[in-house]
Amino acid sequence: MAKPIKETPILTGRDAVNFFQVMKTAENKRVSPAELSKIKTNAERLKNIHK
Repeated sequence: MAKPIKETPILTGRDAVNFFQVMKTAENKRVSPAELSKIKTNAERLKNIHK
């Protein structure tokens, strides 16, 4: 039988501030074309394995 999923705790205080700072800096990050190509290649490999 499956275990019930616990509620996600609400971030407060310094944890909330840190979370929003990290989210703001990550918002503008872009994946390099080389990294994107690598991700797509690996995705295709996984699709082929699944067939």
